[in-house]
Amino acid sequence: MTAKGTALAEKKPKEEMVGPLFRMAREQFHTAADKLGLDTGMRENLGSCKRELVVHFPVKMDDGHLEVFEGYRVQHNMARGPAKGGLRYHQEMNLDHARALAMWMTWKCSVVNIPYGGAKGGVRCNPKEMSRGELERLTRRFATEISPIIGPEKDIPAPDVYTDPQVMAWIMDTFSMHHGYSIPGVVTGKPISIGGSLGRVEATGRGCAITAKGAADHLGIKLQGSNVIVQGIGNVAAVAAKLLAEMGSKVTGLSDSKGAVYNKKGLSVDAVIAHKQKTGTLVGYREADYTTNAELLEMPCDILIPAAIEGQITRENAPRIKTRAIVEGANGPTTPDADPILDAKDIMVVPDILASAGGVIVSYFEWVQDLNRHFWEESQVNQNLERILSKAFVDVLSTSKKERINMRTAAYMVAVKRVVDATLVRGIYP
Repeated sequence: MTAKGTALAEKKPKEEMVGPLFRMAREQFHTAADKLGLDTGMRENLGSCKRELVVHFPVKMDDGHLEVFEGYRVQHNMARGPAKGGLRYHQEMNLDHARALAMWMTWKCSVVNIPYGGAKGGVRCNPKEMSRGELERLTRRFATEISPIIGPEKDIPAPDVYTDPQVMAWIMDTFSMHHGYSIPGVVTGKPISIGGSLGRVEATGRGCAITAKGAADHLGIKLQGSNVIVQGIGNVAAVAAKLLAEMGSKVTGLSDSKGAVYNKKGLSVDAVIAHKQKTGTLVGYREADYTTNAELLEMPCDILIPAAIEGQITRENAPRIKTRAIVEGANGPTTPDADPILDAKDIMVVPDILASAGGVIVSYFEWVQDLNRHFWEESQVNQNLERILSKAFVDVLSTSKKERINMRTAAYMVAVKRVVDATLVRGIYP
């Protein structure tokens, strides 16, 4: 090795510039990189984000004053195709979150073998305190600020935390107005009336249910009568809980950000959701005991689906988790230091990049439909979703068995290898 090569090999990443969530994402990547025997250059390439855009922009609020917001769009890798990933409006959104979520999107798209790279972004704000008019003005200005790097052949945003089809419609309209004609393929997760796909709203939750069934089949758990706990009650959690209940599972726990309801005899998912929609809280639901999110995660069950936020299963509570399978509906709900503990307890973990990939798969379908101006029936969307996700589950499970590793490392190995192969085939320009 040359002196220059030695210097490169010994170069350390600037960890002081890396936040905790991105550090977690990179740790998961390096575990797979170790198994794949990746060299220093490829590790540094795939362990970094290709492009990071931070914008500061003013918005006129309803009372006439100007407020300046900070927004982000991070593109992690685009070796396999245009970048793909959601936009979230949240008061804790920051560059570290965007980096980590963008990296996870790269692996998520790759593990299910759709031709996208990964991106993520959003605005640091509290949408719950903003009027519809303020949200529209914020969205249109933010879309304008990031418009140089998005587009149907570049980077296709989608809904995420506290964004929805209406927000996507505003972005699509703003981007289209700048170009002088309608460009529906610039975003996915749009309303049906302007090029959205049937089945998109339910897709992530449906994907969780599909992978939960795959885990149950592998472990010999009969879904009929099985005990399922779902942390969360948002779109992903609610859809997954409903579908698993339809398959015969007994959903015993659901939660929101403030607390949880639990009934070992089973909950009426529809009734819990109706109570939440009516009152804005799970407090007061009479057919269950009220408890905390932390306690809910430790209740005994056959399948546990953390479908709320990141960092819920940790080194501290992992020893008390009592389930046979964890199906990660949220991004990063299990910290790396919890994985060895879960492995030792013989708990199968279906990782987020696989379990929550239903949304991006149907986003891909929506994009294809928009580009072709030809739309599918919902049954076709759901059938293709199940086909792709079931195949991905089998690929990951096969790697897990062959390499004698857990499902998370196996999923990362499958995903990272595909990105590495694309990178090597394309070569390094110039």
